[in-house]
Amino acid sequence: MAEITLIEAVRQAMDEELARDENVFIVGEDVGKRGGVFRATQGLFEKYGGERVIDSPLAELSIVGVGIGAALYGMLPICEIQFADFIHPALNQIINEAAKMCYRSNGAWTVPMVIRAPYGGGIGGGLYHSQSLEALFTHIPGLKVVIPSSPYDAKGLLKSAVRDPNPVVFFEPKKGYRLIKGEVPDGEFTVPIGPANVTRPGSDLTVFSYGMMHYYSLQAAEEVAKEGIDAEVVDLRTLYPVDRQTILNSVRKTGKALIVHEDNLTGGYGAEIAATIAEGAFTDLDAPVHRLAGPDVPAVPFSHPMQDWFMLNPAKIAEAIRQLARY
Repeated sequence: MAEITLIEAVRQAMDEELARDENVFIVGEDVGKRGGVFRATQGLFEKYGGERVIDSPLAELSIVGVGIGAALYGMLPICEIQFADFIHPALNQIINEAAKMCYRSNGAWTVPMVIRAPYGGGIGGGLYHSQSLEALFTHIPGLKVVIPSSPYDAKGLLKSAVRDPNPVVFFEPKKGYRLIKGEVPDGEFTVPIGPANVTRPGSDLTVFSYGMMHYYSLQAAEEVAKEGIDAEVVDLRTLYPVDRQTILNSVRKTGKALIVHEDNLTGGYGAEIAATIAEGAFTDLDAPVHRLAGPDVPAVPFSHPMQDWFMLNPAKIAEAIRQLARY
């Protein structure tokens, strides 16, 4: 076991998959000699060459379109969108082509591709480098949507995504790239897409989160534990398809639920979790389901004081836990 950062785990996963299968290739802006804007592909161009680590034009539509075409003919593309904010030009390819190809062909064609994209705020990136777009893609049957929150999961889930016959949108919390560290085995392993993970057992209430907010939720849970509040923390990991059984099992045990995500509150992914709890565990609840999310403004502000106002942090999550615990 070695302690590595989340970004190193992503790099290791791609390195190992490139070595495992010659059909795997990476395509995206600056992924080649530069190694990506966050250095996720650093060293891979030198190791595997320009035919497998391909610098693309500044055209997200073409990055995904090339990936779809290659996947249809047996290749295993990893398409990098430099920032999740730039994914919108590729929506037609992702939603109307990749997500629907298996369905429209009655299973004759599959699209085994991964679309990686760093998402979220907290790095001073302003409006076009800070967006959280997961709710958009979790509305699209035919896609799988994965967000890791630890190096172990980042590596294991990304390897599973590369091997999955379905298109996988793989969002990575960029603020956590070098902040989040954890132990990762040296040998071959994967983490299955689908199951959630109870990362901190508790008895008083459950906090549901993912990505950077899961990292913060664990810190918040440890803080309120000093005050006698025993919070269970569930890392959703896979947002679509979501692990409803783990969600319901946890709420039935604790009787209270707090859902935390960075995206805007209205129409955010937390509403789906709240609906799942209301439909499947209503009579087990001892309090209303609570949501803690970003405010309903168009984007994360560039101003650092305003960014801090927008962004959640362990202190804000801890206070939300205290409020729910009072019921």
